[in-house]
Parts: sequence; C-alpha cells; structure tokens
Amino acid sequence: MYHLAKSIYLYATSKEEYSILLLGLDNAGKTTLLSSIKSLYLPSGPPTAQKTVPTVGQNVSTIDLGDMYLKIWDVGGQHSLRRLWTSYYESCHAVVFVVDSTDLGDGELDGPNESPISRAEIGAGLQDREGGDGDIAGQTGSQHIGRLQECRLVLESVLASSATQGIPILVLANKQDREDCVETVRIKEGLVRRVFEGEKGGGVRDSRVLPISALKGTGVKEAVEWIKSRVQWNKEGRPPVMR
Repeated sequence: MYHLAKSIYLYATSKEEYSILLLGLDNAGKTTLLSSIKSLYLPSGPPTAQKTVPTVGQNVSTIDLGDMYLKIWDVGGQHSLRRLWTSYYESCHAVVFVVDSTDLGDGELDGPNESPISRAEIGAGLQDREGGDGDIAGQTGSQHIGRLQECRLVLESVLASSATQGIPILVLANKQDREDCVETVRIKEGLVRRVFEGEKGGGVRDSRVLPISALKGTGVKEAVEWIKSRVQWNKEGRPPVMR
C-alpha cells in the first residue's frame, strides 16, 4: 500500500522534462545564449549574459518553466566535436541551431544555392581556426566569403539523421544587435529555406527562424516560448521524461 501511494504521489507531483539541443558552428553564440536563458529563468543565474569561451564538450542546464522543465544541452561546435552530436539526437525533443549573422559572407545569401567554396576549402579553414585563438577568424580562402557553405553543410547533416526527423527545429539568427549582421529574412530565404526544402530537409515538419541577440538578451524569451509550445505539441511523437 505504501509503494502504491508513493507511486501515485510521485506521478501527481512530477513534471514533464524536455531535452533541447543547442547546435551550430563554433563561435555562433550557443554558450552565450545558454547564459542568457539562465539569466532569465534561473533565480541563481547571472544578471546578464556573460561573454564566454568556446565550449569543449558540453554545458547543460535545467530550466523550470512552471509546468515543465527544459533541459538544455550546449554542445561544442568545433569541427572535432561535431561527430559527438549524433549521440544526443535520439533523446532530444527539439534542436536549436544557432547561426552567427555576422559570419556568413557578403552577398552569398543572394547567390546560387551552391557556394563556390569546396568541402576541401572548408576543411582547410577549420584547421586554421581550430589551430589558433577561437575568437579570431582564420585567414583562409573560405573566410573572406564567410562560413555560409560550412553552415549549410552542417545544418544539412543534422537534418539528414533519421533521429532528428519530425522534431521541432528552431534556427536563431544570432548577433542581430551588430551593425555588420545579415538580416534575418536573408538568412531565412538564402540559407534555411534552401536547406529545409532540399533533399536533406525532407523530415522537417515544424520549424521557425527567429532573430536574437544572445549577448543583449533580445529575442531570447520569444525563442524559449516557441520551443516550449512546439515540444508540447509534438509530445506524442517524442514523449517527455517525467521527473
């Protein structure tokens, strides 16, 4: 009788928990975004988002939204760490893909779908980036046109996994507070729509593109509210954990 009562009590007092995966290229602002979310929703969180260093491995925080928990996983975006992303796909309920709006190149979003940069050039650029200071862009052929094609290939690889099909995908155009940023509508039309409507985007059924400034906190609450509503809507497709 005691165990039955305990089970009923735990069920009545438990809440749904959804795991959210923060992905994107290195230096896109994922860790700063997590810091900004914590400042909004955690009593002990920092008063404002803090400047951060590149994540090596993962950061994780659980946010209490009243009627549910969001367990947010910030996984390193360096090229050497991206192979680890797939181990999170099966258990996540939504993917938030963060794009650096200041590092996509000038005019490339208005050009043809395939950028002239090759995969080999992307690899060379990545080696230069990861060999030096994580905050300093490498002086490679890929860098002068930005990282649009690299971003496109990485987003396509996320969508290509069967484990991410059917879950909500939120693309955040970060650093919109900066004067050198690319407008969100151009990122939506020139990058996101082309990927989602392409061969690798066939499993996307619930997605959105939103502008944010992770450092300033602008748009962060709207992004969290969208994720909250969509994971609840998709709970039959990917049920939450109760805790």
